[in-house]
Amino acid sequence: MDYFKKLLDLLKMEREQDRRAYQQLIETSTVAERRTNGLTWYPIAIRDTELGRGDYLTVEVERTTHQDIPHQLRFGASAVIFSNHDPRENRVEGVITFQGGNRLKITLRTDEMPDWSRDGKLGIDLLFDDNSYDEMQNALKLASTLSEKPKEGHLIKILTGEKPATFETAVPHFSSTILNDSQQAAVNKILSANELAIVHGPPGTGKTTTLVQAVKALIQQDHKQVLVVAPSNTAVDLLTEKLSDEGLNVLRVGNPARVSERLMSLTLDSRMAEHSSMKEVKKMKKQANELRNMAHKYKRNFGKAEREQRKALFDEAHRIIKDVEKTEQYITNDLLSRAQVITATLVGANHYTVRHLRYHTVVIDEAGQALEPACWIPILKAQKLVLAGDHCQLPPTIKSEEAARNGLSTTLLEKCVQLHPGSVVLLEEQYRMHETIMGYSSGVFYQNRLKAHASVAAHLLFDTDCPMAFVDTAGCGFDEKTEATSTSNPEEAAFVFKHLTQLVTELGAHYQPHNFPSIAVISPYRQQIQLLKEQLQHSTQLQVYGDKISVNTIDSFQGQERDIVYISMTRSNSESRIGFLSDIRRMNVAMTRARKKLVVIGDSATLSQFPFYANFIAYAEQQNAYQSAWEFVDM
Repeated sequence: MDYFKKLLDLLKMEREQDRRAYQQLIETSTVAERRTNGLTWYPIAIRDTELGRGDYLTVEVERTTHQDIPHQLRFGASAVIFSNHDPRENRVEGVITFQGGNRLKITLRTDEMPDWSRDGKLGIDLLFDDNSYDEMQNALKLASTLSEKPKEGHLIKILTGEKPATFETAVPHFSSTILNDSQQAAVNKILSANELAIVHGPPGTGKTTTLVQAVKALIQQDHKQVLVVAPSNTAVDLLTEKLSDEGLNVLRVGNPARVSERLMSLTLDSRMAEHSSMKEVKKMKKQANELRNMAHKYKRNFGKAEREQRKALFDEAHRIIKDVEKTEQYITNDLLSRAQVITATLVGANHYTVRHLRYHTVVIDEAGQALEPACWIPILKAQKLVLAGDHCQLPPTIKSEEAARNGLSTTLLEKCVQLHPGSVVLLEEQYRMHETIMGYSSGVFYQNRLKAHASVAAHLLFDTDCPMAFVDTAGCGFDEKTEATSTSNPEEAAFVFKHLTQLVTELGAHYQPHNFPSIAVISPYRQQIQLLKEQLQHSTQLQVYGDKISVNTIDSFQGQERDIVYISMTRSNSESRIGFLSDIRRMNVAMTRARKKLVVIGDSATLSQFPFYANFIAYAEQQNAYQSAWEFVDM
């Protein structure tokens, strides 16, 4: 099917670009630089080893220093253990099978640790993520094959636009006191859909709450297992906890991003450890390890009798491990059969423990940030699909500009909203923003259909405060500076903190440090973020509230909210160049993070050549929220 051939070509472009960028980074960086970039743990200590599935050795390691550095070593990723003596030669590859805190387990493609691992310092490097690309590629090939079959291809034909989506009319009406009207409409759409339902959830509209109630209702409706997936571990964690709070039996496949006891207790690994048959498994594993250790005591240069003895010990260890595998498979199947909901990332839905499972309904959350090829991994296990997300916020990150341009940046959610408008329910009531902050975004992105719930519609920092301000720096001479690929604006950065300091001083009369409002200072440009962070460090008046103020890129704030949000627009030049500020979905995210006050600081002369910003400035004027930076210059 041409549809999947095109996606396969785009995925190949993306994979090659991603691999090139990764290789370049690895080849040109030291161990210390890779560690800073979150690609390496070094040094590490080996804490335990045991034989696992298929006679492969599983090694538990711990990072012993630099434990505060964020890292990208995750469950399911490929990695390599290396020695500092000769990292190019002394290396052994494997797959991370557990990661929590400063420990991880890696299953190596060997049954014993090499001799070089006993001397010198060891480290672990993340390898290029071939596994995810392989899973996506296999899913697209399978989808192409299945699309030709009448039964298996039915959902595929609907999602690719060849057939219309259909609905049951005789489904009992769902109503709930904890959901508003549009949220209830979304649950009813999900229950009545035969193949496809879409929950379009703008910022602050309670999409997660709606999905959790929908999953609960689906299980009550047909008593079948539901698979709930999302592109990020963080989103999967949130849903896992909320579904468990509703009393559902949830099984989390893979490792959570947040290592809370509560979440860990819901994982497949943790449930297996608690299973009554695990005592026997532990005993057998210990026995196999003892036999293996005895075998290793025989040196390589020995006679025929010793060789036979060594082989007999290894054979016995392998036989025991085979029994262990059978018992573990029995435990896994037992736990899976009892779970009402299985949660995983998109790629995690094909983990070997659950690969064989099929589901009546699959729910994909954060579908607006999901790469389409990854969505097909869980979709092929479903008869019915629920997509939830917001295609008016940030799309997935794509490394290859060519692949993005040719369609990889268009998500399955966007395509299905266009193809099947009858499957879509827009959540219309938001519980985050003052109605003035909400107004512009609602008009541009949501056909003015968003309403602010009574609890937030008029909430302010204090009675006489204004919920929104556009502070215009035109004519102040705050010129942008461009270095390499990033843009910054030092004077604007300094001005942001002058303005914020004045606001914080005002707020001091209304709040104590313990209940002080939360503040975010955001910008689309990394270089500007660096400057803003430096400004914050040098601002003695703001140090008191340091734990209340966060500074980061817009992209890192998607899904978050703060009482006060400052946006530093950064661009200011005589040619009206605005670069990727022209991606208005990014600005939709930025402008909808604030609960009680939004302050946008930028140069109207540069920005207003672009209709989105000209209209925003006009909106600010209508709301009596326009100010000139000149009013603050003497601050």
